[in-house]
Formats: sequence, C-alpha cells, structure tokens
Amino acid sequence: MRDESLFFDEAKIFVEAGNGGNGCVSFRREKFVPHGGPNGGHGGDGGDVILVVNPHLNTLLNLRKHPHWKAEKGAHGQGSDKHGKNGADVFVPVPRGTVARDPETGKLIADLVNANDRTMIARGGRGGRGNSAFASSTNQAPRWAEKGEPGAERTLILELKLIADVGIIGLPNAGKSTFLASITAARPKIADYPFTTLVPNLGVAIVDDREIVLADIPGLIEGAHAGAGLGDKFLRHIERTRVLIHLLDGSNDDPLAAFDAINRELEQYSARLAAESQVIGFNKIDLPDAQANWQKLQKAFAKRKIEAYAISAATGQGVRELLRAAAKRLGELPREPPTPIEEELPVIRPAEDENAFTVSREGHAFRVRGKKVERVVAMTNFDQEEAILRLHRVFKALGVTDALERAGVREGDKVRIGEVELEWRD
Repeated sequence: MRDESLFFDEAKIFVEAGNGGNGCVSFRREKFVPHGGPNGGHGGDGGDVILVVNPHLNTLLNLRKHPHWKAEKGAHGQGSDKHGKNGADVFVPVPRGTVARDPETGKLIADLVNANDRTMIARGGRGGRGNSAFASSTNQAPRWAEKGEPGAERTLILELKLIADVGIIGLPNAGKSTFLASITAARPKIADYPFTTLVPNLGVAIVDDREIVLADIPGLIEGAHAGAGLGDKFLRHIERTRVLIHLLDGSNDDPLAAFDAINRELEQYSARLAAESQVIGFNKIDLPDAQANWQKLQKAFAKRKIEAYAISAATGQGVRELLRAAAKRLGELPREPPTPIEEELPVIRPAEDENAFTVSREGHAFRVRGKKVERVVAMTNFDQEEAILRLHRVFKALGVTDALERAGVREGDKVRIGEVELEWRD
C-alpha cells in the first residue's frame, strides 16, 4: 500500500538559469611587442534548467521538499584570450506524466510522457564578449567588454497525470480499491466509508501473458468536473488512459443513475474522456440487494446496447472476465506511446525581430521594451566609459535615441530598460 501522506501530484517550483560570465578587458604585455593588441577572453555561458523524466519517481514529493533550482554561472573571461568555462546545467527530475504550466496564464509549457523526455525551461545567459571581440581598424585598443547576460528565471506549476492503460472509475464505495487489490499486487487502503481512497493507486495485472497498468481513481461525485470532492484533481489522472473500467455499486438504490452521473462528469470535464471506451462492472453481486438490482439493470442496459459484467471484487466472482474484456478493448486500440494531452496545431509564425522595441510612458519616466535593447543594456558595464559610449552608438543604430526624442525625452529624464534605470543625457 502506498503511504497517502507521501503522494503528491502538484508542486510549485522556482527555477533560475545561470548568468553568463563577464568578458575581460586585457592587452598583450610581451617584451618585444610594444603595441600589443587586446586579448581579453569571453565569459562562459550560464547553465540551463532542464526538466528530465526519472522513471523511478512516482510522485512530485521531491519537488515539494526542494522547490528552488539554480543552474551554475558561467566563469569570467581572462587575459591571454582565455575564455570562461560554461556553467553546468541543472536537471530537475520528474516522474512520467508531468505537466508544467505558467502559474499566471495556465499556459502549457511542457508535457513529459515518455521515459527519455526532457525539456529546457530556463535558458542560461550568454557569456559577455571580451575586448578582443571589439577590435577594429578604427579602434585597435577597445577598453570595454560585455557583462554576462542574466539567466532566465521563472515560477512553474507542475502537475502529475498518471500514465496507465486502464482507469477504474465510479462513485465512492463502488469497490474500486478492492477490485484493484484483487487483480494486482497493489494494496490500497480499503474501508466501508466514502472517500477511503484519497490518492490514485496504480497496479499491474497480468492478463493472458499481457501486462496492463491500471489506475484506481478516488471516488467521483456530482460536480467533480468543477472541483467538488477534489474531483477535478483526480480526473486528470485518467486523461492518458485508453480504456475505462466503470464500476457500479450493485447495492446502490439506483445504480443506473450513478452510472449516468459519472458519465455526465466525464463529459463536462473532457469530451475526449466521455468518448473513451468503457467496460462496465456491476460490483457486489454476492449481496442480495445487488442481485435484485442486477435484474433491473440488465434490461436498462440492453435497451441502450451496453454490455455489463456482474462481479464481486470481494469474492473474485466475474473479475477475470471483466479484466479480459478490458484487455480485449485495449488490444483493439492502436498500441501507441502516451502523447501529450494538449497539442497545439502547427502555426507558421514570422521570425521574431530582435531589433524591435517599444517606447512608452511609465509615470514620470520612459520605458523601453525590446529583446535586443534589453539584452545590450543588461550586458553593458557602466563602470567603463567606453562601454557607455558604445551603448549610445547602439541606441542610435537601433533607432532608440530617435524614438525617445519623438516621445519627448529631455535632459535628466529617467529611462528604464529591463532592470536598469538610466538618466538621459544628450
């Protein structure tokens, strides 16, 4: 039996990629080379943060305990054209079926479903160039170098969606945990009261020499798709299954109404789940009330052309037949590896213009936004006068200077670019 206190299917983490190393300002100082040129080395690139599947993990517990992940910085460049070492990447281990989302927008960032999946979620900063990179025919002794680019950082919400062939669904007390325990080595907690199972349980059954992975999903109730009874958190665990075993409590006063209630929840949660193939198990047939209900239900299901199996998870009656029916349904479906639940249609987008920028008012200051201009400012060393002069030339070349002047910038005004606030000087 899995310890319920150790099962976590959600986690919030903060990741920081490594900053790039600074470039170096250096000149050759050799005895017989009176006019040695620049030989400052470049900084190393910062390490990336990468999500990687670890097949030995079953929950997100490790990320709940360690929510902060940081990659290594790039080393600084040195004289004699010695380039800094790249920072080491950091690998964040997650179980198969992990989905990463942006916490503010809910946008899907990554969906790792296969044993060898990995995806970069924060890119390391580029290493700054040393002064050797800026030598030219008109400036043979540049006395500036770039700072390293800051690494990306972000917060992520991780969700685990169990990967199983068959999902076992039904209202609380339908006997799902007893059924799973009777056909696999799983040992879920079992008791005679609603919501005994508070976490999904996985088990592996052997059916005619074929392995089938089953997931027992905690009892669903009406309103589950909207979160009632934590239903929305449980429903996601059957999104990757290909066949559902729908267990009905045969001792229930109206098992047909229970059947319809669960299917309404599936439909409201996901059209794909509602269309998924179901094998119906009428459980607790060993009880007198269930035997009476079975006669009525058979007629109702016959009208709907639905096949159901009378079983007793407690005694084992009919269990193997139900399992073989589920295995047969699986065999009729294409044997494909699990694929991401959410897929975007391919969209042809024009290449992003790195030089593009915008200028806007921000209180009494001006805000300049743009990929290249923000990167150039972040990598400028404001302790080097020549670096500041070069920044002015870059502003002029990109059109930033003209745009700010058209927006009304005046001597002494504040101009904010990325994390830097500058005072404007003509």
